[in-house]
Amino acid sequence: MESGNANHHEVETPSRITIKGILSLLMDSVDAEDGKRVVSLGMGDPSAYTCFRTTRVAEDAVLDALQSQKFNGYSPTVGLPQARRAIAEYLSRDLPYKLSSDDVFITSGCTQAIDVALAMLARPGANVLIPRPGFPIYELCAAFRHIEVRHYDLLPSKGWEVDVDAIRALADQNTVAMVIINPGNPCGNVYTDQHLKEIAETAEKLNILVIADEVYGHLAFGDTPFVPMGRYGTIVPVLTLGSLSKRWIVPGWRLGWFVTSDPCGMFRKPKVVERIKKYFDILGGPSTFIQAAVPQILERTDEAFFERNIDMLRQTVDICCSRISEIPCLICPDKPKGSMAMMVKLNLSLLKDISDDIDFCFKLAKEESVIILPGLAVGLKDWVRITFAADPSSLEEGLGRIKSFCQRYAKQV
Repeated sequence: MESGNANHHEVETPSRITIKGILSLLMDSVDAEDGKRVVSLGMGDPSAYTCFRTTRVAEDAVLDALQSQKFNGYSPTVGLPQARRAIAEYLSRDLPYKLSSDDVFITSGCTQAIDVALAMLARPGANVLIPRPGFPIYELCAAFRHIEVRHYDLLPSKGWEVDVDAIRALADQNTVAMVIINPGNPCGNVYTDQHLKEIAETAEKLNILVIADEVYGHLAFGDTPFVPMGRYGTIVPVLTLGSLSKRWIVPGWRLGWFVTSDPCGMFRKPKVVERIKKYFDILGGPSTFIQAAVPQILERTDEAFFERNIDMLRQTVDICCSRISEIPCLICPDKPKGSMAMMVKLNLSLLKDISDDIDFCFKLAKEESVIILPGLAVGLKDWVRITFAADPSSLEEGLGRIKSFCQRYAKQV
């Protein structure tokens, strides 16, 4: 066993934490002379594994756009009109109303969409309600915009549902929005239609809007189907954030969207529209030829492609849950129903010489060359996040090493 405490690694405050930053530190802790291949179950990038590949339709669409030589120049700052129109039509399939291209703004991935949403809502004294556990980029962007972050808990005993009572208690006259992530990162939750309606009604009573992070939209493989928050845009204004990254397995293409799912028209007021457009004038969006490929990608991708990916995620989450159940110090309170990640609780009382989740993950990286994310990075101390969007053999190997690691550190009864 590795002596000493991994807490000598400096872990930044939540408003400055990034997942990539912590994963980079963990990679630096791997013993390069050990000879074991690194198994990374920390980053949500399925394209790293051969069992997850994008569709030929997407590749051909990009190639066609590039070879046409029509898309080598600048695009409009809010995005190519045909891309905006295609995204509006794609999202409208699941809504009781129709979005227009004017509701859609193209961003460089969903991360930029998060920054846009918070920039548009920033004002002196503003606060925003963010889930815990959640995605740390929200806190980072809020800190840059001088927006106060207030955390509400997700409830593991209720499938990581939003604690609606906490929302009511936290909100005040300076609260501008609440964030939901559905399907959930890092928890793998998928919210029911009824729960989303409850969230919308709560937000409406509090006079706040909802930022709906749906970057994992449609990646649901349990018994709860994915429902977009925009379905309740008639109750409360919704800012829908999404991208091609996860469903099409192309995170490096950086094609995202910021969409005003707001049929009642709050975001169609001329001053609001003008403010959004001016902000996009200072942003750099995705490459023009990637944007030009969007209509073909959204219109021509076969359902069989999506079904294969869902089947693979269903298989890998089964492997994860089965292997975790064999490790006494790891507890999964709710089997994931969607997305690509899950939260697992550490029972530190069963381990010796492990002080917390940070210590656990750094020692695991050094001794077993397995990378998982400390729960502190997503707001939940003494938990870990495991990404199951990996090939089955890598999952089996990685979880087998985690089991060996836990056995070495197990307290003798």
